[in-house]
Amino acid sequence: MKKHLVLGNEALAQGAIDAGISGVYAYPGTPSTEITEYIQRSVRAKNLSIHTTWSVNEKTAMESALGMSYAGKRAIAVMKHVGLNVASDVFMNMAVSGINGGLVVVVADDPSMHSSQNEQDSRFYGKFASVPILEPSDQQEAYDLMHYAFDLSEEVQLPVLVRMVTRLSHSRSGVVFRESREQNNIDLPDNTKRFALIPAFAKEGFKNLLKKRSLLAEFSEKSDFNTLQLESKPLGIVACGIARNYVLENIEMMENKPSILKISQYPLPKEKLKILFKHCDKVLVVEEGYPLVEEVLHDYFNIDQKVIGKISGHLPMTGELTPNLVGKALGLKQEELIEIPDIVTSRPPRLCEGCGHTDLFNAINELIPEIGNKKVFGDIGCYALGVLPPLNTINTLIDMGASITMAKGAADAGLKNVIAVIGDSTFTHSGMTGLLDAVYENSPITVIISDNSAVAMTGGQDSTAVGRLKNICLGLGVAPEHVREIVPLKKNHEKNVGVIREELNHQGVSVIISERPCVRLSREKKEEIKERIASLY
Repeated sequence: MKKHLVLGNEALAQGAIDAGISGVYAYPGTPSTEITEYIQRSVRAKNLSIHTTWSVNEKTAMESALGMSYAGKRAIAVMKHVGLNVASDVFMNMAVSGINGGLVVVVADDPSMHSSQNEQDSRFYGKFASVPILEPSDQQEAYDLMHYAFDLSEEVQLPVLVRMVTRLSHSRSGVVFRESREQNNIDLPDNTKRFALIPAFAKEGFKNLLKKRSLLAEFSEKSDFNTLQLESKPLGIVACGIARNYVLENIEMMENKPSILKISQYPLPKEKLKILFKHCDKVLVVEEGYPLVEEVLHDYFNIDQKVIGKISGHLPMTGELTPNLVGKALGLKQEELIEIPDIVTSRPPRLCEGCGHTDLFNAINELIPEIGNKKVFGDIGCYALGVLPPLNTINTLIDMGASITMAKGAADAGLKNVIAVIGDSTFTHSGMTGLLDAVYENSPITVIISDNSAVAMTGGQDSTAVGRLKNICLGLGVAPEHVREIVPLKKNHEKNVGVIREELNHQGVSVIISERPCVRLSREKKEEIKERIASLY
């Protein structure tokens, strides 16, 4: 059978296409971005008229996917782990309402924080919502699980959470594709009351969700993706998702082969765990992310010394797993890592040469002696590198949109000359509501939207803000005379410093739109952006 060499993200995306999706809704975020991009590039997806436009944020993406599911068709919502925080409102509630057409939520976690603010483990969200969780162990499973996920979703009438991790998302392997199924027809739900979560209906929905727990446990117990192989008694291993590969890489060197329970579907298969636990003297839990399974095993069996893993210190609590770390936990001698000589130092990330963000930060930095230090609130995007040398401009960086609301809170506390720096895509993602809060109280803050006409940090995807920022700010109530526009270029430095100084002196809300396309955009892309802006007016 023909194999296709694809990334884990691409395997999952092709699996979704072949499983009969009618739409993918997503906001770009590493390590999840390639899933949506693959579907956008797919000739088959275009021929099938699969909806593939980027959403404004993860919450709107998941709500749109739920709307498509309501109409009876299959949809996926795609995001990185911190994006699930943004979408958690609808995620938790649609577990209560249930779904109609199959709905799969794909979340890519980022252990080691390669491009993220934290290492959170999305399995906890799935457990919290009481929905099925699937965690592929390799690229072939990433493809196969999508077919199963949609079937499972429609059978139990619940969203299904599929958890990817960086190493699986961004590594390649040969994958066999299968025949695709047709898309669902529009088929509205018989009972729409379950989608109307007023308390009377929501109470019934929650009772129905709780009734499904035993069914989900039964599916997990019988799942082909959860396999138990009993070997020697001294050691049993619970290997979750991609961690199974790190185990297999090491057991070749072991004289006594351990018993292995491979887990790729949750809730945990309790009966299989009992068999393994009874058969083995010790149980090592190998899982990427938080010690979710290890904690559950302690609760199940209440024998702390028998279960080892992250909590016991046999594996590290932070960062990605590696074959070496797993080998060490298995008691195997590992090759010593080559010490990096002092002459070789890591190069910190920095903004691209010629980046407009740099010229903006240089203008802000010139005003720091006048306004005082520690008053620049930053946000998520490549301009976040303004927190590092040589710029050292930004003082805070918490989550999408927090620059404006934190600046408002600081101003409420009495801090003067407060600046919020936010990107164009981040502004439409999560900044608009914060600006409305500031407008409502006419808070004395200066919001600078650094507009590079793209979601630049994740690869230059289209920004929904292009050509709309000024009108959005005016529509939110910012006074027209205090919505200013500048072009961040060296030749405009003195003029830009003057504009920022003027707005800092204004005792109310002001917005400065610093507009210059990302230097990494192609000439063709820049022309396309110009045409898009022209078409709006």
